[in-house]
Amino acid sequence: MAVKYGKFELPTKIKVDESSKTGKQARFIAEPFEKGFGHTVGNALRRIILSALEAPAIISIRIEGVPHEYMAVEGVIEDMTHIVLNLKNALLRKLPTDEEIGSREPKVVSKVLDVTADMLEKNGGQYTVTLKDFVGASDFDIVNPELPIMTVTKPMTRKIDVKVAIGRGYVPSERHAILEKGVDEIVIDSSFSPVRLVNYFVENTRVGQDTDFDRLILEITTDGRISPEEALSFATQIGVLHLQIFDQLKHNLTFDQGEIELNTDRDALMAKLVLKINEIELSVRSTNCLAGANIDTIAELVVMPESEMLKFRNFGKKSLNEIKSKLEEMGLSLGMDLTKFGINRDNVKQVVTDYFIEKAGNPQ
Repeated sequence: MAVKYGKFELPTKIKVDESSKTGKQARFIAEPFEKGFGHTVGNALRRIILSALEAPAIISIRIEGVPHEYMAVEGVIEDMTHIVLNLKNALLRKLPTDEEIGSREPKVVSKVLDVTADMLEKNGGQYTVTLKDFVGASDFDIVNPELPIMTVTKPMTRKIDVKVAIGRGYVPSERHAILEKGVDEIVIDSSFSPVRLVNYFVENTRVGQDTDFDRLILEITTDGRISPEEALSFATQIGVLHLQIFDQLKHNLTFDQGEIELNTDRDALMAKLVLKINEIELSVRSTNCLAGANIDTIAELVVMPESEMLKFRNFGKKSLNEIKSKLEEMGLSLGMDLTKFGINRDNVKQVVTDYFIEKAGNPQ
């Protein structure tokens, strides 16, 4: 027999703030949470994202004719110490899969660096070797290929071996366990964490007449080795993995779904849905766009998915964000599933008409 707990308010989906999204930065919004759970979930995710995510990084370098890092290299302005410091900023991307045999083993990427007199002459006597020149063809994608590594002043041809491993966190050179290390292989410190910054904020949000529920906002910035979406998804799965062990206690619990009487729920919703578009104080541009699309009421608006809205003539992201913000204030959103109330895109106009007729015949 299971113990029954009261209802917990939980988010049904996570929203991405498209206006602030880039390839390396994104803002995620989830609501509503019970009061206090915004901080509980947000802090846990932030700690996991910052400490537990994995990415590739260079762990050692070998340059032909250079036996150790405390020396100058003939024909190169920078000494080996400076070159090693530059290599610490190299960003490589590759996510190993369970289908690849030995995908987590360190990989050696070899390249013959050939700087000719012609190349020097074209560049004023100094050729800047970048990361894409330094790292040969491999399974790794180079996130920052234009990263300067060293400046060559004389023609040279040298073989370069770069060893890349997958790891997490920051690992100093002395902690790398390298098998069959070469005598002239220079081991370097490695930063495997692909996340630059994680912030979370908790705001109040409304559920019905109550305004003290939590809205969780997560801002994630990565260095390009993984995307913000991957970072949040991976961290969530890592968190679930670590909580599973406690589920072995198996004291079963069920939760009240908090269903209220359907008719009461429907009336509260319909009072919002039957509002005319011109009653919710949108800008003239947004109002005209919706009128041109033959959308007269909130009901007709909320059953439209976001992707369809952007197809309307003269309708852009600015208008879309304005409408989404206004609907959010009303506790509504685009693309709502109203089938529970017998409403869909095909019958929405008729349902609104019937509701007005019903209310006219049954005044309160």
